[in-house]
Amino acid sequence: MARNKEALVLVLDVGPTMHAILPQIEKVCSMLIEKKLIYSKSDEVGVVLFGTEATENELTKEVGGYEHITVLRHIKVVDGDLLQALQNLPRESVDGDFLDAIVVGMDMLIKKFGPTNKGKKRLCLITNALHPIKDPYEGTKEDQVSTIASQMMAQGMKMDCVIARLTQNMEANKRIMEENDLLLRVFSNKSSTKTVYVESPTKLLGALRTRNISPVTIYRGDLELSPKLNIKVWVYKKTSEEKFPTLKRYSNKAPPTDKFATHEVKVDYEYKSIEDPTRVVPPEQRIKGYRYGPQVVPISSAELEAVKFKPDKSVKLLGFANASNIMRHYYMKDVNIFIAEPGNAKAILAVSALARAMKEMMKVAIVRCVWRQGQGNVVVGVLTPNVSDNENIPNQQQQEAADRLVRMLDLALLGKEEILQPDFTPNPILERFYRYLELKSKDKDAAVPPLDETLKKITEPDPEILFQNKSVIEDFRRCFELKENPKLKKSTRRLLKEKPSGSDDEREALGNGSDAQPMDAIEYPSKIKTEKIGDANPVQDFEAMMSRRDSPEWVSKAIQYMKDKVFELVENSCEGDSYQKALECLTALRKGCILEQEPKQFNDFILHLYKFCQQKDLKSFCEYLASHGITLISKTEAADSEVTEDEAKTFIVKSEQGF
Repeated sequence: MARNKEALVLVLDVGPTMHAILPQIEKVCSMLIEKKLIYSKSDEVGVVLFGTEATENELTKEVGGYEHITVLRHIKVVDGDLLQALQNLPRESVDGDFLDAIVVGMDMLIKKFGPTNKGKKRLCLITNALHPIKDPYEGTKEDQVSTIASQMMAQGMKMDCVIARLTQNMEANKRIMEENDLLLRVFSNKSSTKTVYVESPTKLLGALRTRNISPVTIYRGDLELSPKLNIKVWVYKKTSEEKFPTLKRYSNKAPPTDKFATHEVKVDYEYKSIEDPTRVVPPEQRIKGYRYGPQVVPISSAELEAVKFKPDKSVKLLGFANASNIMRHYYMKDVNIFIAEPGNAKAILAVSALARAMKEMMKVAIVRCVWRQGQGNVVVGVLTPNVSDNENIPNQQQQEAADRLVRMLDLALLGKEEILQPDFTPNPILERFYRYLELKSKDKDAAVPPLDETLKKITEPDPEILFQNKSVIEDFRRCFELKENPKLKKSTRRLLKEKPSGSDDEREALGNGSDAQPMDAIEYPSKIKTEKIGDANPVQDFEAMMSRRDSPEWVSKAIQYMKDKVFELVENSCEGDSYQKALECLTALRKGCILEQEPKQFNDFILHLYKFCQQKDLKSFCEYLASHGITLISKTEAADSEVTEDEAKTFIVKSEQGF
């Protein structure tokens, strides 16, 4: 067997208690073979069925016993015939013995490969383990399992046990189940066996994996803060994109009678002399050339190697920058995570202190990274601190509503197994692609099939849960004023784009007053074409006008009408009876001006309003606004503002003292 190629024997229970699960087993085994046909086409696979009425295996012929076990396919290279066989598993009527079936699978691997290829031979058992195994001729069942496990270790075999109990069988003998579970634990303890219990089709779909991706460090070494100050760190890839398999060119020029044709397209290049187009130039007479003006300058491979930049492996701190300078689109690249060297107490303390200081000062670190010696390029990246943040605190009602929503959608309910566990949840896009590829291999005109029900459970929420908990969702919606978000104007998109991802500016944008309403209050849901701001619902009328996109004039009209409404409410108030309504209008106006990038309109108006109140002996309204934290729009909230953050903060103090 070729190096790094696996030999696998699938040991499948097809007895009567497995019939309800067999459609899912057919799917998961088919997917396994589909992936091998793409990624590991030299792997060899055999299939053993137990619980069959017939008996067909070599051990029965040689030593007797091992009844109701059938070798569906001997070990050989994966192909389309195997895929077809696994998609049509028989439904049998006998309760099988999984231990006998394991021995038959082991015997197949030993006879095929002997003591070679250790670590590349694997058994995969899929059963519900609800039926008893036969008593051994000598010793106990546990002794028998221990002997088999020792033999597996000696032969370098691994085993995956998938115990599929998708529905609770009330008639199942719990004593037998517990005994079988105990025997499976012996396998896990005394051999390279991994046992997984699955209770849903979704988890079964991800129980068998063809490729195990383990986290691997891309760098281990010093984070150099200065020539005399280093911190030992490890760097991991935080996320890794799972890509579609590479599609190759296909040729139909091979004769239809050639069963061994690969249909691959191979490309060969020939270089010929300009002076003599019939003469092929051999590789040793060719050299790369680079255009420099009208001429071509030849540079040999040795010269090219000599001028290459070859930086030393290192990660160096270049300096710190304000988090507000890092735009969202800077993060559209690989994401890595830096941790202190495990077990190094000084490094752990240093990394923690550095991260907390950066968080407190709202800074990010600019680093120069060369992950390995001789790396051809240098990576310049941004280190952002990952420290818990408890700044945004909801009120009690909002917190309780959020708690109920989380409990409703909890994937790990108390006393039950977690749903959609990452280790057992496949990528639904790729799984659907593999199935379609298998269909296309049989019929080139095959249409894209509908999404499988099992995959649909991964991609869509459970409609029954949503229906049963409509009141919980409605409570959450009311607490947070969730409304439809219409298409934003260009100026709004520009505002959101220019705010850095994860920064405090981004979180605080579109509202700075302490009594400001949630952001959703300005997400204009109304479809009524309001043309003026009335007395009954001025804020709603303002939002409706701001949302109109049939003319660019509506924004400026809405802002002017709201200014007039605020003046009217303040001037006509009697002992402050309309101050609250004026505050609501002013808050909506402030948010609207931020959203539409009109900070100057609001800032000029608020200054004029304060002067007006001073002249009309309405200082009580100024004090009312100051107590509610209404201030100018700063640069951190709107890029077009001419007011700094400090000037905005001192505005309240000045207003209290009088202009």
